[in-house]
Amino acid sequence: MKRYLVIQTAFIGDAILTLPLIQVLKKVEPEALVDAVVIPRTSELFSTHPAVDRVIVFDKRGGDRGISGLWRIARSVGEGRYEAALVPHRSLRSAFLARIGRVPVRIGFDRSAGWFLLTETIRYQPSWHEVERNLSLLGPLGIQWKDKELPTLFPGSIDVEKVDEFLAKSKFSDGAALAGIAPGSVWKTKRWLEDRYTELTKNLLAEGFSVALIGGREDGRLCQEIKAGAASPRVAVAAGELSLLQSAELIRRCRVLVSNDSAPMHLAVAMRTPVVAIFGATVPEFGFAPYGNNSAILGTKGLPCRPCSVHGGQRCPIKTFDCMVNISTEDVSNKVRELIG
Repeated sequence: MKRYLVIQTAFIGDAILTLPLIQVLKKVEPEALVDAVVIPRTSELFSTHPAVDRVIVFDKRGGDRGISGLWRIARSVGEGRYEAALVPHRSLRSAFLARIGRVPVRIGFDRSAGWFLLTETIRYQPSWHEVERNLSLLGPLGIQWKDKELPTLFPGSIDVEKVDEFLAKSKFSDGAALAGIAPGSVWKTKRWLEDRYTELTKNLLAEGFSVALIGGREDGRLCQEIKAGAASPRVAVAAGELSLLQSAELIRRCRVLVSNDSAPMHLAVAMRTPVVAIFGATVPEFGFAPYGNNSAILGTKGLPCRPCSVHGGQRCPIKTFDCMVNISTEDVSNKVRELIG
């Protein structure tokens, strides 16, 4: 029986965009075992996925911080006796983990900080989508996948029940269609303006929608302020109330999701929910746009300062924030109408 390991210890969005790699590997070699090394925040996305046999949780910023933690995970990797490791994460630590875990074939990108620790390096194609770049890592295994493979998530019965409870508590049982809004991001320059999100919420309410404000615990205050500004009982805050898979299940029930360039955008694709994505400091050309067939993208074109960085930042470098200021509420509302009719 063949045994493969996928190492992806990056952000939530990166983790979701790694799932097609695992899904295709399992489709081509259904009898193989495919394990994954991930961080605690993303572990539930993998532990419930039918294409993943085992999850190794690497708490690199907590209990596994430092060389002792790295060696502990390496021992677990070594015990798996994997014949190949696929390393889409381009950090030195990820490549080092595969090496000291004694995986004989280690496949990653030529842009990896630990490229010299890999046995096979694949050219990183900047113009490709991240899903397609990750799939290219299967080449050395003799797998050339040309079809479009969307990430898929699998909320369980407990997740479904939790969302049922949230919706019942929110009094969304009036038959109104549900729209999701994810206004947060770790990077402030990737957030559309709060007052615009409040206006958008009011527009969606006027269109007959109920609105769920979605995000992590760190987005709770922002979502509460948007809810207060909208001043309607048909707006509920899910940020901080639901886990990742529960948020995915809530997004599945939405007619549309409006999101910044952040993880909920990829959750929507994985749950096949139409998504309107707003890009500010970053651009879709980086390869992290929504990969689904039912999406729309908004961004201010023609700015010489855009993109200002790969991930965005905490403040606009030139203090104008034109990339987001120039996107009006009407622009976003129109995109929603175009996308879902």
